[in-house]
Amino acid sequence: MKNAKTEFDSWQSISLSLYMAIVGYGVMVGIPVISTAWAGKLGFTAEQVGRVAGADLGGLSIGAIITALIISRMNRRHLVLIGIFLTIVANYLCTIYDHYEVVLWLRALSGVGNGIYTAVAVAALGATIKPTRAYNFMLFAFAFSQAMEVRVLPQLSMDGIYWFFIGCFLITLLFIQWIVPYKVDNHDNNTITSSKKETLIPVYILWLCMAAIFISYINIGAYWVYIELASLSYGISESWTGGVLFWASLLTLVGCVFAAFFSKKYGLVKPLIGAQLMMIVIVGMLVNGITSINLLVSVFMFNFLWIFNDVFQMSTVATIDNKGSFAALIVGAQGLGQIVGPNIAASILGAQYGYSGVFLMCALTTALSVLVYLFMYKRLSLYAPKILTNPA
Repeated sequence: MKNAKTEFDSWQSISLSLYMAIVGYGVMVGIPVISTAWAGKLGFTAEQVGRVAGADLGGLSIGAIITALIISRMNRRHLVLIGIFLTIVANYLCTIYDHYEVVLWLRALSGVGNGIYTAVAVAALGATIKPTRAYNFMLFAFAFSQAMEVRVLPQLSMDGIYWFFIGCFLITLLFIQWIVPYKVDNHDNNTITSSKKETLIPVYILWLCMAAIFISYINIGAYWVYIELASLSYGISESWTGGVLFWASLLTLVGCVFAAFFSKKYGLVKPLIGAQLMMIVIVGMLVNGITSINLLVSVFMFNFLWIFNDVFQMSTVATIDNKGSFAALIVGAQGLGQIVGPNIAASILGAQYGYSGVFLMCALTTALSVLVYLFMYKRLSLYAPKILTNPA
């Protein structure tokens, strides 16, 4: 457990890391409107939209995995500069080329740079003395950034959307010196020290947590990419769908508040498992079709549970990961789920099973993540039971 402040707890490091996380996750939280833009402005089919979104978010995973492998040995400022360069170049080229095959690869390249950039930010927040609080702040800020994207991005041209993200990444360069370049760690790669008493936790427990996050994000990736397109296909008006997405994004604020309360009162296990079970119901309710009312309920609760779950998922990893490599890998697990989810959904649509098949898949993958979490927490309780009751 962390018990002494470090450079990562400075206001400069936390502020910049929060900004970078918001920018880095910008495509992920804004993917419903970006997907609609690809379909409406570039003429991509629903299946092609899933492939492009999967490439973008899959690149995020690849970049994060690369970062996790080298973050303990490489200057983090250099990593961020590489990530910014790749993302800006890819986004700029997207303003020149708009053919599906070219955009597919450019979005993958942008995702790789974005993954490197975002993983450094998430790892820095995880290195603070109170990672649960840091991640809660991050997800709290998402409510405003997501609401802004839902309102602003639809007003922009396709090129305007790309330039919007280019500008956000460029701002980081003004504060690059605020990034803590290295994190010193003396532990080996086979165990994680969880307290001053040197309780050693096998690394496979963290890998189980990564697997659960990955499976959870298969649901999130498929649902979030297709929810707007699915709603429009059922005849829901664009104005109603846009309004639901906007107001639902603000509900993440409530999710953060509830997560802070539940983490102190009930620890890690019960809130996360309970929220995941609720998620099964929320995405499954769309299997039989979408109406204005069940869209409202589903999207509102989805946003609440998404953020609520992320606080506990990320806090579990950060609390028992001293090196910071697994905290960086969180973004990789999320991104990997975000490439698998939309691509499975695209295949379901390509096979003519419709959006009902997509939402059924979302419910089933969430149920699988619950099983993995239960097994992971059972194993963790053997080594560090206090982590389960006091994640902060």
